[in-house]
Formats: sequence, structure tokens, C-alpha cells
Amino acid sequence: MTRNARGKRRAEFARAGCAALCLAATGAVNATDGYFSHGYGMRSKGMGGVGVALPFDAMAGANNPAGMAWVGNRMDVGIDWFQPRRSAMRSGAAPGLNGSARSDSNDFAVPEFGYNRMLRDDLSLGITVYGAGGMNTDYPGGQLNCGAGPNTANLLCGSGRLGVNLMQLTVAPTVAWKPAAEHSIGVSPLFTFQRFRLVGAQAFDNAPGFPPFTSSPGNVTNNGYDSSRGFGARVGYLGRFDRLAFGASYSSRIHMSEFSKYRGLFAGQGDFDIPARYAVGIAVEATPSVTLAADIERIRYSSIAAIGNSSASPAPLGAANGPGFGWKDVDAVHLGVQWQYSRAITLRAGYNHTSNPIVANEVTFNILAPAVVQDHVTLGMSYALSAETEITAAYMHAFGNSVSGRSLFNAVLGPGAGGTESISMHQNSLGIAISKRF
Repeated sequence: MTRNARGKRRAEFARAGCAALCLAATGAVNATDGYFSHGYGMRSKGMGGVGVALPFDAMAGANNPAGMAWVGNRMDVGIDWFQPRRSAMRSGAAPGLNGSARSDSNDFAVPEFGYNRMLRDDLSLGITVYGAGGMNTDYPGGQLNCGAGPNTANLLCGSGRLGVNLMQLTVAPTVAWKPAAEHSIGVSPLFTFQRFRLVGAQAFDNAPGFPPFTSSPGNVTNNGYDSSRGFGARVGYLGRFDRLAFGASYSSRIHMSEFSKYRGLFAGQGDFDIPARYAVGIAVEATPSVTLAADIERIRYSSIAAIGNSSASPAPLGAANGPGFGWKDVDAVHLGVQWQYSRAITLRAGYNHTSNPIVANEVTFNILAPAVVQDHVTLGMSYALSAETEITAAYMHAFGNSVSGRSLFNAVLGPGAGGTESISMHQNSLGIAISKRF
């Protein structure tokens, strides 16, 4: 390699790194398969979220790092308009505790970025930047009485607006190698950044008239934003066998530093790690112009105490085995079809089904995080402006779903006094990306 070629390559990676940092600064909001996105990359999103055995672009580092060895030299930049609609309601409770509210935060811009360079025909180096998860709710205050007078409290008997904002952003440098012509392996170190804020949960901060819920008073709510950082890894394999491709990937648990401002909220003194995920997938070339693909993914939410511990845990909030959101592990099935309609136009469609992480006896805390959608349909299209440049669009609709159960306030106020609660959500997203091959 000449000195000029090496300098050009360093400059390309520097530009890619700057773009990644700019995207990382914007944060992300997703909540489809639990709190992970139904797919990563607009081509994947338009095809039900498949991608383990079918690498489309430089976003492959978020699905299966082994796929980066197949996508060539390219850069992909996109943005998704994500619109989740959330609501919560309590009924049948003691006077002053019944009410309902809708979250006022409904529109979010979610960026994505991928860059890949083939160092040799069998070796690639790239970087993928994506939202690893996140949720945002923003309920108005003043629906309830809660013993302080009419229209003075929010749905969780705190004061002012009620809501949570969790943003997670992952930067994944990726190396992929083909040990044989039709087989590749890849690895991605995962560098993740989180920001978190909770407002309106004063009733759980050892407030007067309420039980002592937390082990660390003053570190539960209304402390502004806190941040944490962590590291994990993703590995993957991809093999092609005539018209069939098979892929597998594993993402480790990402161990994050604690949210010290909320050490009285999350189990383990503010510990909020990101769960492990693993997936397998197949892709079949049904005809020269039609490809079918399917992925199965499991997300280990129950392994993270702050997420998986029951909200009815007898330990106080923030303790080593303190209450969490009570989420179960989920299995997500991704199905997709791609049709090369013409040299310039590619059409896609897909379906995604995920099991529900929230069960009936865990509704109260999940008013803050009502991730109950299960069924998604998607559409997508790519249009080639030239041999090097392509525009891709993707649409997703997640059908409305709800979960109802007895309120945790029954344990505080007496059987029946807390009534029954219900949380609901449906979603839409529409995204666009531009790709450049070089």
C-alpha cells in the first residue's frame, strides 16, 4: 500500500469516526422488541428486522458482525421518525386514585450510521452506530388526589409531570474475516453510553404519608440527567450454501457504570446493565429476484436485576436485590421478503412478532415503560440513483396492545383500594437512508 493510499484510508476512517460521534451525541429512542428496535438499518427495518443471515449494508455490525465481510466498501446514513403512543389508566381504586393519562412525548428522531472498508478481499474493517434501546414517557400531572387534594398528583401519586427518559447509544467497530470463500466470522467491541432521567416519582422516595420504599432517599427521582458507560462484545458467523445462507450472532451483556443519581431507584445501587441477546437466521434465494429470510432472537431481560426483578420484591428500591420492572425474557421472530423489481428498484415487506416482557402483576412500575407491543408489519423500498448511490425508505406499524393487572397500591392501601391498572401502546415509524458505495 502506498503512503498516499494509507493517508486516504486514515482520512476516510477519521471522517467515519467524526460522523459516528455526531450521531452518538443525538441519543436514541426505541421500544419495539421490549426496548430494542425491531431492526437495525433501513433495509432490515423494511423487511421485518431480518439481517442475521442477510447482510444488506454497513449496519450489519448491529445484526451480525460477520456480515460486514460481504457488503463491500460503503457508507450508510439514515434517520428514523419514531412515534410511540402510550397511555395508562387506573380504575376501581379508592376515591381520588382513579385516573388516566396519555404520554405527551410522541415524536422522536433516531439516527443510524455505518461505514465499511474492505482491507482485502477476505477482510473488512468498519463501524456501526445505533440506538441500543431506550424509552421516553411524559405524562401530565394533576389527575389524582392521593390525599393531597383534588388534581394535585400524577398517576404514581407524585407531584408534577411523571415520566422517564432512557437513551442508549452503541458504537460498534467491526472486524470481519472470510476464512473460506463462502464463510465469514466477525467481532464487534460494543462501546455504549446511557443517559437517564426520572421525574414525578416522589411517592417512592420515602415521602411523608407513604411507606419507606427506598434504601437511598433523595436518589430516586427529579435529579436531572445521569449518565453511564459500558463495554461488551458481539460475535457472529455467516455461511452461504448455494441458494441458502445461515447466520448466528451473540451479543454479550454490556456491563455499565452505575447511575449514581438514581442509586435509590435501580437494584444494585443504580446498576442498569444491557442484557445479552442471541439470534440465528436463514436466507433463501427463492428465485433470482426474490429472497426470503427469517431470524429468531432471544433477549435476556430477566438477567438484569433492575429490569427483571419483580416490582413486588420485599427489598427496598436500590438494594442489591431490590424491585425492578419485572420484565421476562422475550423471543422475537423476524420474517421478510425482498423482491428485486428492476435494476433500480428493490421492494421489501416483513413481519415481526415478539413475546411480551410485561405480565399482569407488574403493570404499576411499567406505567413508566409500557413496552407491550408484540406484532409489527413493515414495508420498504430502495431506489438506485446511480451505480454508487441508493436511497432506502422503511415503514413500520406496531399494532396496539395492552396489559392490565392489580395495582401495587393494593399492598400499601389495603386489598382492593389500589384498583386495577392498564397500560397500552401502539407505534409507527418512517425512515430514510442514503448509501454510498466506493
